[in-house]
Amino acid sequence: MAGTTGGAQVLVVQHEDGTGPGLVGEHLERTGLRLHTVHPWAGEMLPARLDGYAGLLVLGGAPNCEDDDRAPWLPQVRELIRQAVADHVPLLGICLGGQLMAVALGGSVAPRGRVPEVGAIPLRRLPAADRDAVFGAVPEGALAAQWHWDEITALPPDAVALLGGDDSRHQAFRVGGCGWGVQFHPEVLAAVMADWAGSDGPAVQAAGGDPQTAVDSVRAAERELRAVWGAMAEAWGGVVRRTRPSPA
Repeated sequence: MAGTTGGAQVLVVQHEDGTGPGLVGEHLERTGLRLHTVHPWAGEMLPARLDGYAGLLVLGGAPNCEDDDRAPWLPQVRELIRQAVADHVPLLGICLGGQLMAVALGGSVAPRGRVPEVGAIPLRRLPAADRDAVFGAVPEGALAAQWHWDEITALPPDAVALLGGDDSRHQAFRVGGCGWGVQFHPEVLAAVMADWAGSDGPAVQAAGGDPQTAVDSVRAAERELRAVWGAMAEAWGGVVRRTRPSPA
């Protein structure tokens, strides 16, 4: 539970089985943070407030970010996102989590209407990344694991774009002083991607994609993915520790 002894604790929202914090979680724990993962899809209750938590990590998943009938916990997640931004609690939203950030804060998300973006895809640095505490060290052309049917179509007002892509435009952004969202999956390596290809691959293939090539591209890029996104996760962990230090 929040408030127990030990290092600062991050609330992690996991939307379904097989979509855990992965590589990002490993590196956050290396910075000394503790992760409290809640599984609302399995009946676990999300807290009403972020009191006692040093950060909020919202993971990816299959639901659309406004599909409240399919995932009835999403309104509470959107409220926690707004709380985090208002109260300066460090926030990181991944794929669905980033999309939830966008809509909760005044942006928009829509189905892609074309082949889903899957596999290891190169990203472009945007000028604001140079001064960013979390994405400042991400190199131009860094590969990122992708698997999404929806995409962010407009960032929230006053959001700062950090990384872009040639297919999905909005790949990473910052809101307020300590909130970040991404369209891609920095937590995912080849083993998880292969699981997704097993379950969602037929639909991707029917839509014109190539799930096996996507898995192969992530596997080939795994060393780079570990280095780049592990460092990014630790940078966000550093923000958490500086912004919301553990009680003495």
